Amino acid sequence: MQKLKYLVVVCFLIVACKKETPLTAQDVVDKSIEVSGGEKYLNAEIDFDFRDMHYRSVREGGKFQYERQFKDSIGDIKDVLNNDGFKRYINDELVEIADSLAVKYTASVNSVHYFALLPYGLNDAAVNKSSLGEVTIKENSYHKIKVTFNQEGGGEDYEDVFVYWIHKDTFKVDYLAYSYMEDDGVGTRFREAYNERMLNGLRFVDYNNYKSEDATMDVIGLDKAFESGSLKLLSKIELENIVVK
Repeated sequence: MQKLKYLVVVCFLIVACKKETPLTAQDVVDKSIEVSGGEKYLNAEIDFDFRDMHYRSVREGGKFQYERQFKDSIGDIKDVLNNDGFKRYINDELVEIADSLAVKYTASVNSVHYFALLPYGLNDAAVNKSSLGEVTIKENSYHKIKVTFNQEGGGEDYEDVFVYWIHKDTFKVDYLAYSYMEDDGVGTRFREAYNERMLNGLRFVDYNNYKSEDATMDVIGLDKAFESGSLKLLSKIELENIVVK
């Protein structure tokens, strides 16, 4: 009996001392997508307004369609991006546009939908994810995940680098940052999520959008700059009139 008790104690100590297997970047992203909507993203119809434009996202399994509608001096504009490519309609008539403009419009339509539906897009085939360890922001622990893109399938801005801070307990994306190419170099932005709401099982947030006054600041270090209060609030990213079906 004494030997049995000894074995039980030894086994308990072995289990207690056994280190928890660290989560990979893929594990963290998978959990983040799950708590933010998971499979509901696959067959969702989403409408929202952003900066005087109306956006619509429709997904049905592997098929998708992103739309943007607005008015300008020439009439009602409707941009449509789907599996077949990009099309522009003016007053309900399909118009031909230069390839260079199609690339530009594709990027701008895709960008708004990409941010609105985060973290869903982080498992796209062109996405590369790596862990930068764990950090603390405002006394909360976060998984710090770096995201880059393959040139094939990565879109016009495939050289952009993103960093996501995903809460260690909730697995929600509370902060993100990205670098992007400019004519005179590389620009960066840091976003702080707020106004979280769950609509028909999907998570949406707005963002405080910050920039660094230091043009040499690397995107990887923007969390420290945010903590030190050295970032400047540039704008607010707010989605309005969201409807999910």
